[in-house]
Amino acid sequence: MLGYALRRLLLAIPLLIGITFVSFLVIHLAPGEPVGMDPGDPTIQSDKQMRERLREMYDLDKPLPVQYWRWLNRIVRLDFGKSFSPDARPVLQKIGERLPITFLLNVVEMAIIVCLAVPIGVLSATRQYSVFDKVTTLFVFVGFATPDFWLALLLMILFGVQLGWLPISGLRSLNWEYLSFWRQQWDFASHLLLPVVVATFGGLAGFSRYMRQSMLEVVRQDYIQSARAKGLTERVVIGKHALRNALLPIVTILGLSLPGLIGGSVIVESIFAIPGMGQLMVQSVFERDYPVIMGNLVIVSTLTLVANLVADITYGLVDPRIRVGGRRGRR
Repeated sequence: MLGYALRRLLLAIPLLIGITFVSFLVIHLAPGEPVGMDPGDPTIQSDKQMRERLREMYDLDKPLPVQYWRWLNRIVRLDFGKSFSPDARPVLQKIGERLPITFLLNVVEMAIIVCLAVPIGVLSATRQYSVFDKVTTLFVFVGFATPDFWLALLLMILFGVQLGWLPISGLRSLNWEYLSFWRQQWDFASHLLLPVVVATFGGLAGFSRYMRQSMLEVVRQDYIQSARAKGLTERVVIGKHALRNALLPIVTILGLSLPGLIGGSVIVESIFAIPGMGQLMVQSVFERDYPVIMGNLVIVSTLTLVANLVADITYGLVDPRIRVGGRRGRR
């Protein structure tokens, strides 16, 4: 297993370089430049000499291969450069400020989805065509058909504007520093409640449907029928024999969802004005802030490759047949 993981890591290096090259090329081929975005100084648009100086300072006057090579040399040293925004702050510093809240938001979201989707999917599969199964099927269709931004606006109008129960933007109230410790914690949690509900709604529908379909395929296998024929209780058959194999597709989806813990929920963070990675990415795209965009892409791409490796290794932990098959293949 260790040798397989090392081989996958080595193969991921050229793949990561290819991803960054294509992303770098596409970003720079888009119309517009940072020096032409007029971040606040009107002389930048009118003074050609000033624009040329900025292009030279940012290496934008160099050919694209030269720009990419210089950027790649910095990335190897873990130097993501400085932002093109007026503050000119280091990219890692800007990402580090937004990372904790995005990570917290997405970890809570994934934990809720997994804890609810697995039992819902198992119950729907073991009680196929029952009232519970039909209700969850309806919920899945509604969840898939409901856009996140529309649901967010409805919840903001209902709970934030009409009822006034929950805040609708930001992470803290204006008087947060004057509140007691426990009221500060409740204020922070209340600001996250609506974003978590919106982010969880569609994901819960999808994960529960995947779990139901996977469980249905497993319970129809011959070894499940043999376990029942031996006189094992239904709880043992489902919980011990069927559930572990049914979790394999969920493990894959969870592995591919790992980059979202860093990439963030762009729509949710933008609507609720949450200063996370998703909002930072949107702002960077509009401002043509190439270093921040590429820094975010490198992090997300690396996590995607690592997530695939983690999912493959987790297969062996969930299903012993994979470990046995791998050892027989080496023999």
